[in-house]
Amino acid sequence: MELYNGRPEDIGGRLPREIRTYDFLDKLGIEYLRTDHEPANNMEACNEIDAVLGVLICKNLFLCNRQKTNFYLLMMPGDKKFKTKELSSQIASARLSFADPEDMLKYLDIEPGAVSIMGLMNDKDHAVQLLIDEDVLKGEELGCHPCVCTSSLRMKTSDVIEKFLPATGHGYRTVHLIGED
Repeated sequence: MELYNGRPEDIGGRLPREIRTYDFLDKLGIEYLRTDHEPANNMEACNEIDAVLGVLICKNLFLCNRQKTNFYLLMMPGDKKFKTKELSSQIASARLSFADPEDMLKYLDIEPGAVSIMGLMNDKDHAVQLLIDEDVLKGEELGCHPCVCTSSLRMKTSDVIEKFLPATGHGYRTVHLIGED
């Protein structure tokens, strides 16, 4: 794996959702580093990607309530454990679960394995509420996917919060997750 500055020179074979992500970031003047890789399906592969990027990639979880009337995108440190009960009490939404892949595609234009804050650019109706663990906000940079699981990006957290989110029309809610047993 190599680290590249910005978008790929050759976009052949790349999905339109990935190219739209680069177009969106470039339009906003957000600088990013990129690495291309095989889909990461275990922690060893994730750790290798983190090492190349020089940042811990965020764990992004797409959640919903039991009635499927509220959808949430949770960003948390990749090394923290997720506990439903811990989050449910903070956002007053009982019975949280992972949303279906069909809903992920419908609202974020993302498939399982590629969930990312970048998908919010596709949520034109603002159906998804963004939740960010406070530890993610403390980091100077963050790592995420460009709506596909075969590339990863590193960018400034402040650019995501101050430029990307306003351009998508999304705000966020800070949550405090302990993530311990």
